Amino acid sequence: MLKKLLSIYENSILFPAKPVNPSDQFYFFSNEMENEWIGIPKGELTEKELTLLKTMYQLFEFHIPTSNSTAKGWDLYLFSEGPLPNYKPDTSLRFIQFQLNSTDTVQNEIESALQGFFSEEVIIIWENSSQGIVIEEGNSITLTDEELISMTETLESDFYVKISFFIGKFHPISDQLRSKFLVEKEYFSFGMANFITNLNILTFERIFPAYLAYHLPPEIKQRVIQVIFRVFKEDHELYSTIKVFLENNLNASLTAKKLYIHRNTLQYRIDKFIDKSGIQLKDFYGAFTVFLACLLFEQSLAK
Repeated sequence: MLKKLLSIYENSILFPAKPVNPSDQFYFFSNEMENEWIGIPKGELTEKELTLLKTMYQLFEFHIPTSNSTAKGWDLYLFSEGPLPNYKPDTSLRFIQFQLNSTDTVQNEIESALQGFFSEEVIIIWENSSQGIVIEEGNSITLTDEELISMTETLESDFYVKISFFIGKFHPISDQLRSKFLVEKEYFSFGMANFITNLNILTFERIFPAYLAYHLPPEIKQRVIQVIFRVFKEDHELYSTIKVFLENNLNASLTAKKLYIHRNTLQYRIDKFIDKSGIQLKDFYGAFTVFLACLLFEQSLAK
């Protein structure tokens, strides 16, 4: 199957095995059934073509080693099981992961811009041409959520590239630091790949409900589906209204504003949902159950 792509992308390269020294100027796809690999120049793929190929084949992002000595120590620790870099025992760190929607940006310029937002010097390492990690040492001055949102907006306007962040928790220096990072990396990967890509700032709290819904046993999912999915399938507008209402802490004014509808229209839709589902939204238990159903319904639409 991959061989057919050679006739479409003439400058692509077919490999009989995983490339040893991959170039960051190519996207690399593999076909597990035939154990083939192909490298396609990034400049030859549009966003739509890349999205289509990712649904058909597995895209691999190869790790790019860093040359900075301090960052290299963290690079080896996080990705090659090297030794933990030396820090004072009472130090705490957090990993702020980021992902760009483009591979054409200059890494040095992105690094310089990121450094400028932090009051203290941070360490930045790159996983590949579009993903990296900011390692921030715990102190009394850390960026707030509002400042982080402002940072994404500034980077997007300056570099014409969309950037998403996962803000990790502060962790004390310990032998478990790598494993904690890898768990947060899994959450970020899940968030970017599954249903949460409309947000610029991701956190454990924002991702975990969807992560939990995704990993529920099929029999549990089915029980939720039987109760609420029928209502959402009959009226998708009702689903989106209820989800925004719950995401905004049942605040009718804020929800109406975000949906560009009158409060009376919002109340009509809420009453309609309650009447059809038989579930109240005024207490935590009803709201939690319906929000879980919203997440499952959203995931079903993406399949």
